[in-house]
Amino acid sequence: MNTVIFEEGNSSGFENSIKEGMQKPINHFEKELLSIRTGRASTNLVEDIKADVYGQQMRLKELAGIATPDSRLITIQPWDKSIIGEIEKAILASDLGVTPINDGTMIRIQLPQMTESRRLELDKVLGKKTEECKIGIRNVRKEFHNQLRDAERKKLISEDFAKRLNDLLQKITDQFIAKTEELHDRKAKEIKFV
Repeated sequence: MNTVIFEEGNSSGFENSIKEGMQKPINHFEKELLSIRTGRASTNLVEDIKADVYGQQMRLKELAGIATPDSRLITIQPWDKSIIGEIEKAILASDLGVTPINDGTMIRIQLPQMTESRRLELDKVLGKKTEECKIGIRNVRKEFHNQLRDAERKKLISEDFAKRLNDLLQKITDQFIAKTEELHDRKAKEIKFV
C-alpha cells in the first residue's frame, strides 16, 4: 500500500489512491467469476489451472491449445504430448468438478448438464469468492483509515479534514461493496438459469 501524502483541503489524491486500491480486489473477483462454470463451455474455465510440469507450476494456456468446439465441450491439446498426464492431474485436482477424458494426444472435458446440487455447490463457491472480495476492499479501507488516524494524531491534518476524508473513505467503500454485490448477483443469476 502506498503511503498517501495528505494535503489539507485537497482530497482528490486521497480519493484516487482509495479507488485504485479497491479496484484490485474487484479485478481479481471478476477474473475469479470467469472460472465459475455456468453450463456453457469457455476456455476461461481451464486456462488458468496450474500444472506441475518442467519442475514448475505453469498455467494450461501456456502449455496447450484450448478450444470449445461446442457449448458443452472443452478440448486441451498439449504442445508437448509427454505432459498430458500432468495436465489431466491438474484438471482433476481443480475445483471444476469434471473428469477429463485423455486419449493420449488430447484431453476432452465434456461439461454435464447443470444439476441442482451442482448449482448449490457453485452458489457456495460464488459466496466465498464474493466475501473474499469484500474482505479485500475492507482491508484497503482499514489501511487508509489507519493512515488518516496517524496523520491526524501527528497534526499533519486537522480533525475536521480527517472527518471529511473518513466520510469519503466510507462512501467509496460502500460504492465498491455495492459493485461486488452487483457482480455477485449477475453471476448468481447465470448459475440459476443455465
